[in-house]
Amino acid sequence: MNLALFDLDHTLLPIDSDHEWGQFLVRIGAVDAASFARRNDEFFAQYQAGTLDPVAYLEFALGTLAGFPRAKLDEMQAQYMQEVVLPAIRPSARALLQKHLDAGDLVAIVTATNHFVTAPIAKALGVEHLIAAMPEIDADGNLTGKLLGTPTQGPGKIVHTQAWLAAMDKKLEDFDSVHFYSDSHNDLPLMSIVSHPVATNPNAQLKTHAAAHGWPLIDLFND
Repeated sequence: MNLALFDLDHTLLPIDSDHEWGQFLVRIGAVDAASFARRNDEFFAQYQAGTLDPVAYLEFALGTLAGFPRAKLDEMQAQYMQEVVLPAIRPSARALLQKHLDAGDLVAIVTATNHFVTAPIAKALGVEHLIAAMPEIDADGNLTGKLLGTPTQGPGKIVHTQAWLAAMDKKLEDFDSVHFYSDSHNDLPLMSIVSHPVATNPNAQLKTHAAAHGWPLIDLFND
């Protein structure tokens, strides 16, 4: 069996689902527009620059989620999927995923975005396995605003991927090939240890690194 790992934002989606969720909350009036949009944009700029403190960001994002009862969150999430995410999914991304699924590969999305935002996205893309930042949930199903474990960003993607595989009594070395598709230099730690890193819609830093190391480059969103 082969393994195919995918980053989500700007890799399978031409948007950043986390940032867009924040913009959506502003648009529907669920949060204070000025203060939230400013903080959300600051964190997004830090992510693009590779200077984001993932714990600080997740505490901000999960703290916002904790301000709503679960029923309201689920209602907003369904609206977000219909208005923002589903229209953004491209046939090219679905086709790439399907190629690996049809080949019998083990497929997973590995994302720094939290599990609440990304779980319905993975489902919509037909991907069973999702490795994402896990929010703490209380006995009533509400989010507490706290992060469980370590962030799934940068080197954290290695830690969480290895733990996910270990739960199935597997490790990276057990697979004949391991693909990892990503758009960002933030994912260089995991890309550097798989057999087939693929720079996918790469940012400038990753594009330069990929070219220097002979990694393939693909663009899913040039149509």
